[in-house]
Amino acid sequence: MRLIIASGNRGKIAEFSAMMECTITPFYEVIEEIEIVEDGTTFAENALIKARAIYNQLNDNSIVIADDSGISIDALGGAPGIYSARFAKEGATDKENLQKAIDELQKRGVASSPAHYTAALAIVSKYGEYVVHGWMYGSVINTPRGNKGFGYDPIFIPNGYNKTLGELDDSTKSKLSHRAKALELIKPIIMMLKEKA
Repeated sequence: MRLIIASGNRGKIAEFSAMMECTITPFYEVIEEIEIVEDGTTFAENALIKARAIYNQLNDNSIVIADDSGISIDALGGAPGIYSARFAKEGATDKENLQKAIDELQKRGVASSPAHYTAALAIVSKYGEYVVHGWMYGSVINTPRGNKGFGYDPIFIPNGYNKTLGELDDSTKSKLSHRAKALELIKPIIMMLKEKA
């Protein structure tokens, strides 16, 4: 039974593989690229939309995992939220989205604001659908620090730390991350599905 991830983000794929401690196949290695319209109103809805779209293209026993994740910044009214991957514009790069968040904070004269990351992981298989969530709380600053990680990591400082995710080492980040927390919750589900297969 293959484990397929419905993501083209190489940073995310590497993070998933390391945390799951198993081989995860990116969807584009098994099917042609398809356009998926993420028109859900929550992280969970968008994760399920992605997982179902890939699963429906496969004619086998694969388990498809998809995540939808993002950052919500209090000073920006919870933005970018589900629009984190396209905050600057449709098809924006991580760098452009990060810059947009910094610009919005600076425009408001905000040096620091409470914020949190959300990760919703959806699993779709012939045995059913599941969704789990993980969260990481902290604050954002309006000046990036560090070049590790991806996305908004250079401006996010987790609670209890004085370094951004862009400055923290991978092992520390993997213990704190919203995605790591969600992955811990799906591990037993995947084990159960593999046993059924």
